[in-house]
Amino acid sequence: EGMPLPQRIFPPEKISMDWQQRQRPGAGLFNLGNTCYINVILQCLTYTPPLANYLLSYKHSQSCQQPGFCMMCTMEAHVRKVLCSSATAILPGAVLRDLKFIGEEFEYGRQENAYEFLRCTLDAMHRACLSCNLDVSSQETTIVYQIFGGFMKSRVTCLSCQAVVDSYKAFLDVSLDIRTASSLTTVLEDCVTPKQLDQKECFRCSKCKKKAAASKKVTVHHAPRVLTLCLERADQWTGTKISKFVEYPDYLDLRPYMSDTAGEPLLCSLYAIVVHSGDTCLEGHFLCYAKASNGLWYRMDDESVDNCDIHTVLGQQAYLLFYAR
Repeated sequence: EGMPLPQRIFPPEKISMDWQQRQRPGAGLFNLGNTCYINVILQCLTYTPPLANYLLSYKHSQSCQQPGFCMMCTMEAHVRKVLCSSATAILPGAVLRDLKFIGEEFEYGRQENAYEFLRCTLDAMHRACLSCNLDVSSQETTIVYQIFGGFMKSRVTCLSCQAVVDSYKAFLDVSLDIRTASSLTTVLEDCVTPKQLDQKECFRCSKCKKKAAASKKVTVHHAPRVLTLCLERADQWTGTKISKFVEYPDYLDLRPYMSDTAGEPLLCSLYAIVVHSGDTCLEGHFLCYAKASNGLWYRMDDESVDNCDIHTVLGQQAYLLFYAR
């Protein structure tokens, strides 16, 4: 509200949430030494239907004018190689070669965090879609934001006069504190529960002009087509790994966590998860589970791609969860 209408970068009506072609799962990915954090994110993105459909269509590379490194072109080539290869495993060579362009903090041969690699990869893909003179209001309209992006609404209520102040923020993923929760729904319910602001968060009401107590409620205002959730497994106070099991559903209804809770159910289907094994968050191993275009689930552990069932998937100590509307 009050902002200029964005220049449309990618028309949302061209985004297909269903696989355009159904086939067996693609190749596994070789681990060249501590590259499992890269492999799991590449596999989860490869099996994200709207993204894979777009990349397999060559729409980006046909019009790309970016000199040098382009993450969208890199992902386009990678996804095609994985899904079309007759080999049981391939090397994600282009991604490894250009690792520093994806994130300056990544060092080849060193174990890194899969969540940070996901964030940097999406950001690099987003940057590749932007033109240098793009206005600010259009930054959330690239194919990346059309698929992974949503908006959070933050409502602060003055507890003296009940006046409200609303603000909105775009997001590509959501991090969740799981320390006191036993299930994903419990975590999400806690997120949308109003909380009184800390006294240190000085709030002066614009209506009653008082320095008053206030509460804050955060809801999903616009749901993304693909919801990416990070279950925070590193304790923010001690740094130790939180190894508890947090229950998560095959189908998630986002409606109870929306700004408008009165509408139709907003169902999202689980299609990929990332699991971390190891005693600490600074070491160990990443593997993932993903649903291929044939509708079947597979355990993807570097070069190994093996059948599994949904009960196995739902029984994991998940770190990242991917849901598609």
